[in-house]
Amino acid sequence: MMKIEEVKSTTKTQRIAHHSHIKGLGLQEDGTALENASGMVGQQIAREAAGIFVDLVKSKKLAGRALLMAGPPGTGKTAIALAVAQELGSKVPFYPMVGSEVYSAEVKKTEVLMENFRRAIGLRIKETKEVWEGEVIELKTEEKDDQTGYGKVVSAVVITLKTSKGSKTLKLDPSIHENLTREKVTIGDVIYIEANSGNVKRVGRCDVYNSEYDLEAEEYVPLPKGDVHKKKEIVQDVTLHDLDVANAKPQGGHDFVSLMNQLNKKKKTDITDKLRGEINKVVSKYIDQGVAELVPGVLFIDECHMLDIEAFTFLNRALESTLAPIVILATNRGYSQIRGTDINSPHGLPVDLLDRLLIIRTTPYNLEDIIKILAIRAQTEGLKITEEALQELSNIGNQSSLRFAILLLTPANILAQTSGREEIAIQDISEVHELFLHAKQSAKVLEQQADKYIS
Repeated sequence: MMKIEEVKSTTKTQRIAHHSHIKGLGLQEDGTALENASGMVGQQIAREAAGIFVDLVKSKKLAGRALLMAGPPGTGKTAIALAVAQELGSKVPFYPMVGSEVYSAEVKKTEVLMENFRRAIGLRIKETKEVWEGEVIELKTEEKDDQTGYGKVVSAVVITLKTSKGSKTLKLDPSIHENLTREKVTIGDVIYIEANSGNVKRVGRCDVYNSEYDLEAEEYVPLPKGDVHKKKEIVQDVTLHDLDVANAKPQGGHDFVSLMNQLNKKKKTDITDKLRGEINKVVSKYIDQGVAELVPGVLFIDECHMLDIEAFTFLNRALESTLAPIVILATNRGYSQIRGTDINSPHGLPVDLLDRLLIIRTTPYNLEDIIKILAIRAQTEGLKITEEALQELSNIGNQSSLRFAILLLTPANILAQTSGREEIAIQDISEVHELFLHAKQSAKVLEQQADKYIS
């Protein structure tokens, strides 16, 4: 009998997080929100407002501005912020943080905020470089005996690159072997090697291999045109924080090439305001000359009510800077005390900061929305659930919270599998609901049995 084995996919298994199903804001071309699209359900007004916000970011008309998303817990504030990140794409920096991250025994609050501000400001550098580019059709190393007498070391790398016009074999310095290994270059990959620095960049897999069954996760690129040795415009995306870290111990001039060369250096020291000021001057100069382009990204601060008056004062000043990202704040607080003061304020934010904010309100989901969201989550997690079970779980979510209902999905699936079923049935939902309490039930128990707990 012929032996047939299934070939396992090389696509990595992704961990399913709370917002893995979010693919975008789910808007039509005219900016109106669809009821159920891109993993987003309901909250049409908030999503349409976020869509306008995305357009402003893309047109670079909103740098140094801030947006506040306010609403009860579990109403999709973080989901909308992550959908904004999806809409902006990978080329626009998006850095998420939580308000409590600023509290550290080692680093000042304002330093943490400044660092994250600069992580959210991108810089697109266009440089014309002399490169060797093509598809790798041969790759081997030459070795020699190590001077210590133990084993062998790489003495040279022989690589053959092919383009539509021809091919060339190069003998490279052994230091480039490290770059090739880091980029995981194999035969069939399209790469380029910078002539001056020896830096190697893997562009992708050549599209002639597109039919390969075991490379589902690859990005395929066409065979390069022209000569192997050429001048090529290289576009590099970095953030201001990357430049800060790279130049924490300056080892050269203050021109743009020196700034970029520091990215590969080691032995850094602390980042100072003086260093940031010097980098800002050089960056501004080269933006004026057209060598670089500023890409204001988004800094998302969840649970922003956890910041204190010192951090809010810093935000006020930082938003007025010429090099400032767009800031999205999110909170579930109503009238509450501003940390570090005895003042009560809407959302726990100072009034002078609230005046600077565009505010988007999110509202609790209704039963229909909860049913749709739970169905999407079940599909994302690869779970099968009956209509009756989905309705029962939605009722539980409506009485307690959407988050609690989502958390019950996987335990209910385990109970179904234990009972030998592939689908989650209504009895699985009922059983798992008896096993686990939600916050309101737990609070009721505490109230009834207050004398049995330490308080």
